[in-house]
Amino acid sequence: MPSKKPVHTVPSGKGWANKQGGQTTSTHRTKATATAAGRQQAKASGTEHRIHNKDGRIGRSNSYGGDPNPPKDKNR
Repeated sequence: MPSKKPVHTVPSGKGWANKQGGQTTSTHRTKATATAAGRQQAKASGTEHRIHNKDGRIGRSNSYGGDPNPPKDKNR
């Protein structure tokens, strides 16, 4: 069963890393390649993908299943 913990794309040393459940799952030289790999990992896990800025703060977050706060559609 895939992990439901979010995937974090974070700055790491001289590059970028993807982490899930506190474990580094991949490392990359550029943020773009790390983000692409993290997106695929989050889709496969059906979880959140949190993309951090160079300062370590979360810059963007995308949900690929099981969103804990889905949008409330008042037209239904």
